[in-house]
Amino acid sequence: MANLKEIRSRISTVSSTMQITSAMKMVSAAKLKKAQDAITAMRPYSNKLTELLQNLSGSLDGDSGSQYANNREVKKVLVVSITSNRGLCGAFNSNIIKESVSLYHGKYGGKQVDFMTIGKKGNDILRKKFNIVGNHGKIYDDLTFDNVAEIAENLMQRFIEGEYDRIDLVYNRFKNAATQIVTTEQFLPIVPMEGDTSASADYIFEPSKEEIVEQLIPKSLKTQLYKAIRDSFASEHGARMTAMHKATDNAGEMKAQLTLTYNKARQAAITNEILEIVGGAEALNN
Repeated sequence: MANLKEIRSRISTVSSTMQITSAMKMVSAAKLKKAQDAITAMRPYSNKLTELLQNLSGSLDGDSGSQYANNREVKKVLVVSITSNRGLCGAFNSNIIKESVSLYHGKYGGKQVDFMTIGKKGNDILRKKFNIVGNHGKIYDDLTFDNVAEIAENLMQRFIEGEYDRIDLVYNRFKNAATQIVTTEQFLPIVPMEGDTSASADYIFEPSKEEIVEQLIPKSLKTQLYKAIRDSFASEHGARMTAMHKATDNAGEMKAQLTLTYNKARQAAITNEILEIVGGAEALNN
């Protein structure tokens, strides 16, 4: 059995760890509330804008379609992996990395696949084996629509120039603090709405349907990327809060076990001292 000094030292270490994880949990909980409010507020706008553009794009003639809806033979693919800059958030980052690698070996096997990373953790792992064309981890220092729009413009330019035939986003979609859904979303080319698009004929478009689509598509794509990063940002804090909650509970259980072990060892030491005293007294009497 470990000596008392060693057990006391371990109890002190576990207590310090528990204080750190508890503090990190509270910090993440505070940040999660703000991030959750932001993504919840923008989802209806983003979804409605995407629905409108898909409806309009699907009703256009093939020759008058947007350059962003140009479906070419897929030979070169860009996968945008959205992770975090920091760890201690469970499987949050590893799930994105696994999904990105799965796309490389599975769905796009045999094609040229490059990666663009948003977040330091994804970049650190993927760059060891794959080609990284850009990393935008600093975006989290000032997560605004204008800063994300610059990244979206770069992606759109790469697609228009034919550098890539398809661009996918891989990110964690926020559901709640305990659940993040790994999502692969086609960014370019734009996915037209399936089914009947004749409903748009009930509207009068001014100046024209084609011009409206051409003007709104870049804004829609920027909003789509911003929503994905915002989703990932909220998911990160939810995952970290959950991970730190579990770590705090585990530290509490370990502290309780160590305290029990310490008390048993202390009792045993006291019992041994009493036996030695009694034994010595008996020896003197004899």
